[in-house]
Amino acid sequence: MTRTCVAFSVLLLLAGCAGSGGGSRPATDEASSKVPATSGSGERYALAGDAYPEDPPDVAKVPDAVPRREARSRGGNASSYEVWGKRYEVMADARGYSRQGQASWYGEKFHGYATANGEIYDMYKMSAAHRSLPLPSFVRVTSLENGRSAIVRVNDRGPFHSDREIDLSYAAAARLGILEQGTGGVKVEVIDVERWSADNAGTPRTAGVSPPREAPVAPAATDVRGGVSDAPVTGRDVFLQVAALGSADGARELRSRLEGEIDRPVRVASATGLHRVQVGPLEHADQVDPIREQLRRAGFAQTFVVNDAD
Repeated sequence: MTRTCVAFSVLLLLAGCAGSGGGSRPATDEASSKVPATSGSGERYALAGDAYPEDPPDVAKVPDAVPRREARSRGGNASSYEVWGKRYEVMADARGYSRQGQASWYGEKFHGYATANGEIYDMYKMSAAHRSLPLPSFVRVTSLENGRSAIVRVNDRGPFHSDREIDLSYAAAARLGILEQGTGGVKVEVIDVERWSADNAGTPRTAGVSPPREAPVAPAATDVRGGVSDAPVTGRDVFLQVAALGSADGARELRSRLEGEIDRPVRVASATGLHRVQVGPLEHADQVDPIREQLRRAGFAQTFVVNDAD
């Protein structure tokens, strides 16, 4: 859960955004590497590494960040900046950005201190840090290991480790199930706010549940037992999509897990390097909500309806 968080002043002065410490359980990852604060750091660096909150609230129902039109922050958006002798470029336009890599998370040590764009870090909200995305940006982060996903608002810089793609808040890491191990493989996709707003206008939101995603490209078929079929899916059968994973083995493991937790068939539909785990087919529209509730109880709050012919 290594975390390096950089707050920018007008002169791009680098300052840390660590928390005050406390008697909490130490992080599972290595100690946090920090850019030294220039002044007034006080107790910010009392902890050698980051830590779990001592008595955290239940974050299971923390809602996703809501993508919306926002002007770029004054802080944290210089065209380039330097940390520990390495220069980083900030993207002018992040539309279409999609990467896979390792996610880490940051918690107690940084809670309540300024982020790179001048806001206050709240580890119980869906936020994140990224080295090069404009601030703020909205991204969907999906675990490559269990298919869980979260929409987070990027308002901070980091992590400054070459093997990391994104640094998640405590709440986002809890959603994706990476708190204990400290890191996990993820896919990071920037959300086109204009398109998202148009597609989700008037869609009610429930805490911890993302609005429907854009319909995916129709996949090649697999049967409900997971055996790959070369024949395309036909008709307009309705499925609830739980995850789209880059790992075929991970998708099969998720399918097996779901088959043990819900009373519906589960298939893996594979195409273009993605393996989509889908529940169904569902015969009637009124079956969607009950199955969604079963999936939510199993830890999968983000599901959306797809049709084979879409």
